[in-house]
Amino acid sequence: MSNPGFNGMSPQILERARTIVDRTIQRNIKGLDFLTTPPVPVGLTPKEVLYERGTLRLYHYLPQSDEIYRVPILMVMATTNKAYVFDLAPGQSMVEYLLKQGFDVYVIDWEPPLPEERGLNLADYTQDFIPTCVDLVLEDSSEPDISIVAYCMGGVLSLIYAATHTDGPLKNLVCLTTPVNWEEMGLTAIWSDKEHFDVDRLVDTLGIIPQDFVRASFEMLRPAQRTAGQMRVWEQMWNDDFVKSFRAFDRWGAETLPLAGEYFRDTTKELMWGNKLYNGTLVINGKTAKLSDITVPIMAAQAEHDHIVAYEASKPLMQLVGSEDKEEIVLKGGHVSLIAGPNAARRMWPRLAVWLGERSV
Repeated sequence: MSNPGFNGMSPQILERARTIVDRTIQRNIKGLDFLTTPPVPVGLTPKEVLYERGTLRLYHYLPQSDEIYRVPILMVMATTNKAYVFDLAPGQSMVEYLLKQGFDVYVIDWEPPLPEERGLNLADYTQDFIPTCVDLVLEDSSEPDISIVAYCMGGVLSLIYAATHTDGPLKNLVCLTTPVNWEEMGLTAIWSDKEHFDVDRLVDTLGIIPQDFVRASFEMLRPAQRTAGQMRVWEQMWNDDFVKSFRAFDRWGAETLPLAGEYFRDTTKELMWGNKLYNGTLVINGKTAKLSDITVPIMAAQAEHDHIVAYEASKPLMQLVGSEDKEEIVLKGGHVSLIAGPNAARRMWPRLAVWLGERSV
């Protein structure tokens, strides 16, 4: 039996009290640093700019393994966000992980569209930007084929590209939290209902859809999320690793990108309202984008608690593609934690590396 301590309290209670006091002191001291220090550095894995044009950036990451898989990877980011979520910080970077596993990694990133890019549309992204980057990767790597790993709306663009370039160099396709059936997009579908949402007036008036509008549309899906996050980081202010990770994710969320107006109009009318990718009637530059025409090996990863792309919206992909070699994985986590952070490092990245490794020789 343990001896009673101060005022009869057990050593366990005293130790707990000391921990609470110590964390309270650290929370107040470090809280000031949290408010006054500059944004946390992100995207630190060494890379080179291979190509840039307007809103488009193509990066090539420097190898970190003596032996490299033959087939290069092109990662395609969603048009609403910066690609550094693939490379948040050393030890929390999907790019770094894949490099160390022996993959040759390229990434499509986006900058805010310029005023003169207001007319960019769905065809520009799927029939120009992605094909141009594919050609540049093949030229730079001196390989005849390529794998694409795409996130969220980047997955939608990559599916359209794959369905309209069936004789192209695509060898493998990985779609992460990618919506296919837009009728199952929950609150997003409700708020975008054509009876209440005048997309033509919005686009014709603004030209570029502002960053604040795009960010607010995400935040409305979970109105209390930002407040809850701030409360949690205050509770964990003594935990340097937690705070560093939170600041990186918070920076990424705050740096949501504006969208080219015509692209926003296309995605609203063709995908959200018409659900044309799902029903096989989407026509891009005279080409019909039928998912059944995609026959390359394909992997789809979904998150159990995705508040942006519900499982019901992404689930049909496996049934719609014409591929014989296809695999779906459903993992615990949310829309972002599926691809970034400690859970992704344990659950998704290893599965992705094994799947691609078997198909990249």
